[in-house]
Amino acid sequence: QVRLVESGGGLVQAGGSLRLSCAASGSIGSIDAMGWYRQAPGEQRNFVASITNGGSTTYVDSVKGRFTISRDNAKNTVFLQMNRLKPEDTAVYYCNVRGRRLGSYVSWGQGTQVTVSS
Repeated sequence: QVRLVESGGGLVQAGGSLRLSCAASGSIGSIDAMGWYRQAPGEQRNFVASITNGGSTTYVDSVKGRFTISRDNAKNTVFLQMNRLKPEDTAVYYCNVRGRRLGSYVSWGQGTQVTVSS
């Protein structure tokens, strides 16, 4: 079983910054990609950013130029640096890991609240 522990959420004013972290532990096997999704109240969970084991990154258009995803492969940890935050970034942010161990798997963190006040 893969365990994901997220941290770094909170309340910030518009224009501010936050840094999210997510550490994976347990029966990890080989991680192919780590990423972040977010879910605002009343909405579905949507993709934010991801990073592959080789360092390739992908972002949703709305965060390009403001958010940066990075990864510490040795510590199985992924980070999301969020700058110039906007009220519409308010959501619960979920860490996501895709890997392989006796077959492929997808694991989710418990979520961390990010609230951006105007």
